[in-house]
Amino acid sequence: MKVLRLKLYQPQAHYRLPFTYKRRHTYPIPPYSTVIGMLCNVLGIRNLKGEGEPEDGNFRELKRIKLSVAGRFAAKTTEYIWFRNLSKKSHRDRFGSATNRRINGLIEHPGGQSPVSIDILNDVHLLIYVHHDDAGFLKTIEDALHSPERWLSPLHLGRAEDWVVIEDVAIVPLSDTEKPVRGYPDWFFYVPEDKAPGVGLAYRLPTFYRLIDGVRTFDFVRAYLVSSGFAGEVKTRFDEEADMPVFLTTLTEAGQDEA
Repeated sequence: MKVLRLKLYQPQAHYRLPFTYKRRHTYPIPPYSTVIGMLCNVLGIRNLKGEGEPEDGNFRELKRIKLSVAGRFAAKTTEYIWFRNLSKKSHRDRFGSATNRRINGLIEHPGGQSPVSIDILNDVHLLIYVHHDDAGFLKTIEDALHSPERWLSPLHLGRAEDWVVIEDVAIVPLSDTEKPVRGYPDWFFYVPEDKAPGVGLAYRLPTFYRLIDGVRTFDFVRAYLVSSGFAGEVKTRFDEEADMPVFLTTLTEAGQDEA
């Protein structure tokens, strides 16, 4: 079995947990939907303009991929910033009236301000593996990663400002058989629920979405976030060149064919 290996670096990153607000927490590694968004970016698959899903051949093939995401970071810091609230009430609360924009003799932007704390990962290293039963589509993704003129925006993972440095992209073989996984305490992995139940924290992670009545409706998969080594004996295929376990996760029913 061959997979596309993406070795990526980010000076800083924030992969937001969507249900956190006043303090915005981050996943330690990007969820599947965030990686899918990056792949859509490099393949030129644009956002939806109507209902359903993009009518794009690359998008149909993308729904057949399997993903493995692993990563580590040097430190986590918390930034304190202001978010602007443009409601009329917030503006009046800050400026005293709906028509005033002057405070302490200076004209400011309209609206109110809300303090927000954001957790930031520093010095992030990621290993992302992509499998598809058509090796030609893996080559399509590889070529797209080397063709920035085709990207919809600068390469990023997380926020738009969380730029990505591509350290290496290659199609590599995985081991023919599964081997026990032990150790790797500095790395975080998403492990499919059926691969090793109970080895970490269980998450319901988003994958692809479609627009239904103008609302984003996501598909989800269950996976374990493993962060402190592997309890018991977990087996999987390895990228032997990088000495890294690879936990390929099926993201949709379209990708359930045997690899």
